[in-house]
Amino acid sequence: MFYEIRTYRLKNGAIPGYLKAVGEEGIAIQKEHLGHLVGYYFSEIGPINEIVHIWAFASLDDREARRARLAADPRWQAFLPRIRDLIELAENKIMKPAPFLKEALGGH
Repeated sequence: MFYEIRTYRLKNGAIPGYLKAVGEEGIAIQKEHLGHLVGYYFSEIGPINEIVHIWAFASLDDREARRARLAADPRWQAFLPRIRDLIELAENKIMKPAPFLKEALGGH
């Protein structure tokens, strides 16, 4: 399993508008293509104006194929302008769990 952790720093005051747009339209399109959403968060303490969303993929090939389908979806292409100008910086990480993680969590 691979985890994609996307962090966006938004313009000051843009969190409510971003969350509204994603909640009304974007998340349904993403979930249809990307599959397993692990979490979607916004900051209140520490670095402010941040959105973090985490997606799980079976493999890097799975991620690549799913991201390509999302990018090709005309609904996603039409949605992107609603959030694009709210984002100042974007960071993307691909994380792979440590081999002992499942055992360390008690088999969960």
